[in-house]
Amino acid sequence: MDRIPVYVGLDYHQRAVQVCVVDRTGRVLCNRSCANDWAAIRELAERFGTVAGAAIESCTGAADLAEELVGLAGWSVDLAHPGYVSRMKQNPDKHDMGDAHLLADLERVGYVPRVWLAPAEVRELRRLVRYRQQLVDHRRDCKLRVSALLREQRVGVAPAQAWTQRWCRWLRGLADLSPQSQLPHGATVRCVHDDLRLHGTITANHC
Repeated sequence: MDRIPVYVGLDYHQRAVQVCVVDRTGRVLCNRSCANDWAAIRELAERFGTVAGAAIESCTGAADLAEELVGLAGWSVDLAHPGYVSRMKQNPDKHDMGDAHLLADLERVGYVPRVWLAPAEVRELRRLVRYRQQLVDHRRDCKLRVSALLREQRVGVAPAQAWTQRWCRWLRGLADLSPQSQLPHGATVRCVHDDLRLHGTITANHC
């Protein structure tokens, strides 16, 4: 006997995933929490029929699970835009069962607001690029702290443009700071150079 087609909505969390299964008429066959594991999710959903489609809201970790369900379980999985899904719900209540049911129903009628499920290598590159940008932002903040400290300590005019090699040599030999300012000053300057070195390594080897 042919198995009925079913549609699955997945509300993702780090420890568990809420799994909602509906049939072609929208009747809820299952809505329960499941271990965050593709095999356990497949086993639960396929008790009720053949999975015709699944939807999971895009969030941290969801893409990896979606890729496992596509590659290992053979499912068709849509990654849903969280902002559009939230507006389509039109309900202030926020709970896992409701979110999973909404995703399953959107998948059933073909209204999932899809986003691109990037392959693993693209997601890894994004992670690296985000880290490089974080280094740039941190280095800028450190430079601002050093500049503020020099103004606060009323240090005289520097002999060169800020953050050139000559200026950095002058900065390292600076003796005009109070004893209480030496530690944060030195640590902040080291952070600037460490971030710069890491940024150069990432750019040279990965970007």
